[in-house]
Amino acid sequence: MKPESHLFYQTRSRRPVLAEARGVYMWDVDGKRYLDGSSGAMVSNIGHSNPRVLDAMRRQMEKSTFGYRLHFETEPSELLAAKVASLSPAGMEKVFFVSGGSEAVESAIKLARQYAVTVGQSSRWKVISRDPSYHGSTLGALALTGYAPLSDPFAPMMQAMPKIPAPRAYLDGLDINDPATGAYYAAMLEAKILEEGADSVLAFIVEPIGGASTGALVPPAGYMQAVREICDRYGVLLIHDEVMSGGGRTGKFMGAEHFGAEPDIIAISKGFGAGYAPLGAMIAHDRLIDPVLDAGGFLHGHTYAGNPLACAAGLAVLEEIEAGDLMKNASRMGGLLKARLQNLMQRFSFIGDVRGEGLLLAFELVSDRQTMQPLPKALNAYNELVELAYAEGLIIYSRRTRGGLEGDHFLVCPPMIITEGQVNEIIDMLTNALDKFAASAGLAVETA
Repeated sequence: MKPESHLFYQTRSRRPVLAEARGVYMWDVDGKRYLDGSSGAMVSNIGHSNPRVLDAMRRQMEKSTFGYRLHFETEPSELLAAKVASLSPAGMEKVFFVSGGSEAVESAIKLARQYAVTVGQSSRWKVISRDPSYHGSTLGALALTGYAPLSDPFAPMMQAMPKIPAPRAYLDGLDINDPATGAYYAAMLEAKILEEGADSVLAFIVEPIGGASTGALVPPAGYMQAVREICDRYGVLLIHDEVMSGGGRTGKFMGAEHFGAEPDIIAISKGFGAGYAPLGAMIAHDRLIDPVLDAGGFLHGHTYAGNPLACAAGLAVLEEIEAGDLMKNASRMGGLLKARLQNLMQRFSFIGDVRGEGLLLAFELVSDRQTMQPLPKALNAYNELVELAYAEGLIIYSRRTRGGLEGDHFLVCPPMIITEGQVNEIIDMLTNALDKFAASAGLAVETA
């Protein structure tokens, strides 16, 4: 019997105590091994306990663990900022460090607003986002989030922001590879800008490749480029939320690189620090930063911004990604894993869609592939399958697909160091879990 915990998070449920983690594996204190098939919450991009990253952190700890940004510049933060700028789109030379994704998004929308005020466009304050979407848990980021169970209780405390539908072509029966599909969904942004009044719209925030709320949603052909053109047409800033898709997981450092579309501001976190220290960043064009600084400075900040220990870890993570050619491995292993997930559709007719890019992948369960109707809510699939996989020793990540109220999708996003043999392990354990779920839910399974 475990002693009572004084911690509390979302629920009262308890998990085994973590003993150690190395590479793609984690062990509890009873010796059971788990394959981290979701990189935690899509965080541990380079795996656990990388010796070179730990060594870089030790070296920095011997020098200093904290230097407040108003008192000192630090070598790790300067080096990491330069590295991030070199990996970002041309002109995006300025970096503001934070401790996580919600802080990165908050920073992005506050910079956008302060820029607008500074250049005489104070009427612009609305940030359009998509539904469903997830941009963070702080009140500003939550106002952008299209996920009712998370946001509705706090609605009276927030300024509501306008939403447009996410481009879920697979649910609407549209061809993701047809540019007309991309144009169809992008037109919704233009219509919303005109509905709200163009002079009131500050920015549009979008995940280039979807995260937890849409389950690795890849935009239809032409969508990202059309969105960029629409934002330019109406003087709206484009913010890319790369908190989950950035950091190399999709096979490129930024998810948007797959589409040749560039933003005005980027928010990045999660795999950027890869779990070694709380770390995120906002990246922006000089043309936004210079007016703000000339007007007296950015009215925003966090105590741990640019923390030298976190930045030393982040720099070592990026160096490890490059040294190990891990983005190439993410692309290659992601293609293999995606194909293996698609093969599962032959056995399990209730897998309705497999999607994603690189090692940001997901599959969605449905009652009927033709209508894409979700499984009955009472089956509680998004929780039950996660628990069955966990019992097998596989960690995956789930969300409710349809507005957070029904539907079930599962993210399979192992670290970028994954091997072909470990991909096979994932599929074997996932197949066992799906078999058990099908049996308990009374769903048909095709046998060879």
